Parts: sequence; C-alpha cells; structure tokens
Amino acid sequence: MITAIVFIEADVSRISEVAAELADLDGVSEVYSVTGDLDLVAMVRVREIDDVASVVADRVNKVEGVLATQTQIAYRAYSQHDLEDAFSIGL
Repeated sequence: MITAIVFIEADVSRISEVAAELADLDGVSEVYSVTGDLDLVAMVRVREIDDVASVVADRVNKVEGVLATQTQIAYRAYSQHDLEDAFSIGL
C-alpha cells in the first residue's frame, strides 16, 4: 500500500464543496480542512506508485476549486504502538 499526503490550496469560496468532492474520489481515503498556509490535506492510499499520479494528476487536480497541490509520499508509517516500543526501556 502506498500512502501519499496531498497538500491542497483551494478556492476559499468552495472549500467545503472541494473537500466533499475530493473525499468521494477513488483512492482518496480522507480529507482534512487545516489551518495555516494550506486549505485541505488529502490522504491518498493506492496499491502502486503509478496510481498516485493517476489519483492526483487525473482526479484531484481536476476538481473545480483546486488551485494547487503538493504531494508527499510516505515511505514508513509509525503508529502510537510502534513509538511506544521504540522508546520502551523494557520495564
């Protein structure tokens, strides 16, 4: 499974509509509205690396109101459980 984090700048008058449309796309598992320089963050989860390009370039970027995207590929995941094991001293 490939996970990509997509930072999205959206038309401020359509943020809710853009988020809803993005959440309905195949390959997009979650969409978050966020504070700061970005408007939305979408989590893309696909089987193959080439599928990231299909989802982002062919679907996300074509949603009306998406102005710009930046995509980060996750190469390792850490859950809370993993972090606890990493810092455990065995007590």
